[in-house]
Amino acid sequence: QVQLVESGGASVQAGGSLRLSCTASGYTYSRTCIAWFRQAPRKEREGVAGIHRFGVATYYADSVKGRFTISQDNAKNTVYLEMNSLKPEDTAMYYCAAQSSDTGTCRGNEYAYNYWGHGTQVTVSS
Repeated sequence: QVQLVESGGASVQAGGSLRLSCTASGYTYSRTCIAWFRQAPRKEREGVAGIHRFGVATYYADSVKGRFTISQDNAKNTVYLEMNSLKPEDTAMYYCAAQSSDTGTCRGNEYAYNYWGHGTQVTVSS
């Protein structure tokens, strides 16, 4: 059974940094992507960043390019999201998601991701 567990969410001031972690258990797929999504109150869930398990491809939403970095430690089955220069509009519940098949892209289409964590809250105050 696949489980994704997020951690690292917190309340920070604008301009601050956070690192989120997503640890996967029971996840043995290799030619797939793991991604971060976020959902703010009264807004649709959006893809933030994704990374291929082979590390050959990454995806970033335009709103986070240059500020967020996704990386992975396959030995630990963990994906990280380093978030810098945080803005109040980054406030959201952040979810980790993983694919169960190779869709050829790590883009933030939530329907391409089959496994989801429960989320970790990030709050950025001005």
